[in-house]
Amino acid sequence: MGIPCITLRSMGKNIPLSMPNINEEDIEAVSAVLRSSRLSLGPKLAEFEHAFAEYVGVKHAVAVSSGTAALHLCLRALGIKDGDEVITSPFSFIASSNCMLFERAKPVFVDVLPDTFCLDPAKVESAITPKTKAILGVDILGYLAEWRDLKTIAEKHDLLLIEDSCEALGTTKDGAKAGTFAECGVFGFYPNKQMTTGEGGMIVTDRNDIAAAACSMRNQGRDEGAGFLDHKRLGYNYRISDINCALGLSQLKRVPELIQKRSTVFAWYAEELADVAEIIHVPSRQIGVDVSWFIYVIHLAERFCIADRDRLITHLQKNGIGCNTYFPSIHLQSFYRDMFGYKEGDFPIAESASARGIALPFYSDLLKEEVVYVCKVLKNGLCSLS
Repeated sequence: MGIPCITLRSMGKNIPLSMPNINEEDIEAVSAVLRSSRLSLGPKLAEFEHAFAEYVGVKHAVAVSSGTAALHLCLRALGIKDGDEVITSPFSFIASSNCMLFERAKPVFVDVLPDTFCLDPAKVESAITPKTKAILGVDILGYLAEWRDLKTIAEKHDLLLIEDSCEALGTTKDGAKAGTFAECGVFGFYPNKQMTTGEGGMIVTDRNDIAAAACSMRNQGRDEGAGFLDHKRLGYNYRISDINCALGLSQLKRVPELIQKRSTVFAWYAEELADVAEIIHVPSRQIGVDVSWFIYVIHLAERFCIADRDRLITHLQKNGIGCNTYFPSIHLQSFYRDMFGYKEGDFPIAESASARGIALPFYSDLLKEEVVYVCKVLKNGLCSLS
């Protein structure tokens, strides 16, 4: 295999898969809200939304309780309903498809590109039917989907376009940031993301009607200025607290720094794994795109099987390294099989990526010596697979 087997000594390491970057300013920002009397629907909500809209470069940002909630409200605001079809990716976190099921719409999967694992535009058009109402592209792992091509297809067939940018905060192309390439975009702020609010999400859009509908629906269907018990439409408790928003405001100030730190960790991995390029495929840079890296996923070469991947994960974990598969293909989840009849072989590129992928530790505070250790353990495990 071209790599020497080594004997590993325990370094007493326990390296998590992910970890948020929380500093004293973040803690103080949260504490200040806790010392106030406004824990929800207070001033920090509006401040966070305004600052985030300015950062992304849109007219409106609507903060909600999660990225999943953001996707759900986008679909409702755009009128996706029972019986409609939405074309999307099977290689994503399951929420990007589940949100369609909330509205009794049908996710229609097409396969992904082999380099970025984003939706393959060449396969989208053949999946369009009279029931198709929208395309939901996913900026997976921080990569940008092929939005120019997807927009051309959407305009040709009079379809709506939705951007799931939950993993791509800060990714930029030609000066435009992820989240701005469709009718509306969404972000998630779970603790493994580029920035966090603990739990939370955001809808971004230039359309006044989407923003107004989302603001109402997140707050039990109340319209702005209406009475607290005056509900104009079906709504949800998708509110986000001022506690979360205060943390988000503090984190947002440091987003460029946090993204740069992740870029540095990315470069360390690339350097350490350059000598095993024939055995594993490492993430590559996307031409013309300044990628904000969300997670570091390697893929074993085609000759390896799922059992090999799982043995390697066990080996890493036994040596104190947090790791996981990433992602299982959505269409092969049991209830998707049962509901829609999907089977193995339907989307071979997504399935291959799912079968061979391993997420390695990746976060802004990861140290170079820890990256070196992870790669040493990984190479030792690869040697044992030969």
